[in-house]
Amino acid sequence: MTLKVAVQMDPIARINIRGDSTFALLLEAQARGHAISYFTPDKLSLRGNDVVASVQSLKVRDQEGDHFTLGEPARVDMRSYDVVLLRQDPPFDLAYITSTHLLERIHPATLVVNNPASVRNAPEKLFVMDFAELMPPTLISRDKDEINAFRAEHGAVVMKPLHGHGGAAVFRVLPQDINFGSLYDMFAVTFREPWVIQRFLPEVKHGDKRIILVDGEFAGAVNRVPAEDDLRSNMVRGGAAAATELSPREREICATLGPKLRERGLLFVGIDVIDGYLTEINVTSPTGIRAVARLGGPDIAAKIWDVIEAKRA
Repeated sequence: MTLKVAVQMDPIARINIRGDSTFALLLEAQARGHAISYFTPDKLSLRGNDVVASVQSLKVRDQEGDHFTLGEPARVDMRSYDVVLLRQDPPFDLAYITSTHLLERIHPATLVVNNPASVRNAPEKLFVMDFAELMPPTLISRDKDEINAFRAEHGAVVMKPLHGHGGAAVFRVLPQDINFGSLYDMFAVTFREPWVIQRFLPEVKHGDKRIILVDGEFAGAVNRVPAEDDLRSNMVRGGAAAATELSPREREICATLGPKLRERGLLFVGIDVIDGYLTEINVTSPTGIRAVARLGGPDIAAKIWDVIEAKRA
């Protein structure tokens, strides 16, 4: 089976191919003989009822510094594709939301991965609150009195922007922390949306596990251990990747989430688990599949394309 595939992503020249899950998906698609086109979200347009984009044919190579070749731009009706990979990174802002509205017009006749309506309706730090029973105590708010009441109840907390990503602007706030007032003021000026305030989990020092689910089924995992001088375990922030197995609690979390993800058309999802607590559900552009493969784990990119091809058969 040969598929006509388009990928909507951030500029390909800027990606780190060693850790980029999108690049792994593109390598696998190319190895299977699929024809790949590339475009950035600013090239997507709605003209009357037609969703069009200025795209370029794409060839990829697993070679740092020389990892892609692009063809000449061409205007294409997006309904002509079998599959569109929606793989741009946050910020999950109005530009991102608008692109989901446009791509929703071609889905499911053209399979968009992940389902753009579900991506729009499942921002990662809000969608996870549907499963509060699996989470540490968590507050979504920018109200200072509400935050202080939460801190009084739970002690040390982590505070981060609701639509942040990659570990940016994540802070631990201690009880009676003299920096809290300044931190609150900085967040109030910088972030217009509410923030996430979550009970601090000390066991994060042993790792924040990234678990990948493909069409609702467990596909692989990597444990991300923070550097000694950092709270954050994200690999882009210096976290070290280590091989791991799932605990019974983590398997329970996957079994609870799986059917809900499948119902929403969220085919490729990364969840974060610390000390048996679910903290995030990543649906926009999850990472981790290259790290899993490097550590001897399963080929998740192949599993994803197996599912996509089955849905297009």
